[in-house]
Parts: sequence; C-alpha cells; structure tokens
Amino acid sequence: MAHTARLPYYQLAPKAFQGLLDTSAAVHKGSLGSRLVDLVLLRLSQINGCGYCIDMHWRDLIRLEVDPRHLNALAGWREAPFFSERERAALRWAELVNATPHSDASDEEFARLKVHFTDVEIVELGFTIAVINAWNLLNVSFRNPIPEKA
Repeated sequence: MAHTARLPYYQLAPKAFQGLLDTSAAVHKGSLGSRLVDLVLLRLSQINGCGYCIDMHWRDLIRLEVDPRHLNALAGWREAPFFSERERAALRWAELVNATPHSDASDEEFARLKVHFTDVEIVELGFTIAVINAWNLLNVSFRNPIPEKA
C-alpha cells in the first residue's frame, strides 16, 4: 500500500475538522479519565488499522506514564493481568459497538457495563467510540501519514 497522503482533510474542511477536535477534547475532559479514554482509543485504532491513531494514542498513554508492557498487551487484554475490571468492561463494550452490525451489544452486555459505569459515563464512552471511529475512517481513507518523529 502506498503511504502517500491523499488529501489534507483538516485543511479542506476546517470547520468539520474543528468540530471533531472539539468532540475529542470534550471526551478527554469527561468523567472517564484520560487513561481509560486513551486505552479505548488505542484499542479501537488497533482493530480499525489506523496507524496514525495507534501511534498518537500510544504516545499519549506513555506520557501518562502507563507501563509500555501494559500497552503491548492491550490487543490481548482478555488474558493480560494489567487491566482493571472497569477497563475490561469498557474495552469489551467498545469492541462490541465498534463491530456493529456484526456483533450484539445486547441488553445482557449493557447490564454488564452498567455494573462499572454511571449513565453519564456510558454516554461519554459512546462518544469516545464514535469519535475514534470518525478519526480512524478519515486517517485511513485519506492516508494521513504517521510522523517520523514525535
């Protein structure tokens, strides 16, 4: 695959780009906490194959002093001992929603989520999932390049 950027979407649609930036900022300032938000963003970016977002959210988590070994195990979070039950619930829900319509974010799964999160936090998690999907789709389809240096 070529790694040449297709279109500078952030320059060509600055108002929409700013709106997405504002949504991302709101998610980060919400009640979920930066570590959980960035774990979800990183995990969904891994699934969606967005190298740009994988790189960015990995660096964000490193800045938060998350152990790199924990981040290396994120793709195998079900087996890795590094994640809390709350983080596991969020990652499970994020993966289910991300796989729509091929998965089932059932009432049973939703009830499992509610054990760990308030209604406000669940909605914020929904926006976190939505915003990273938007970024992943834009960055992958327009081939936004990963910066050589951080």
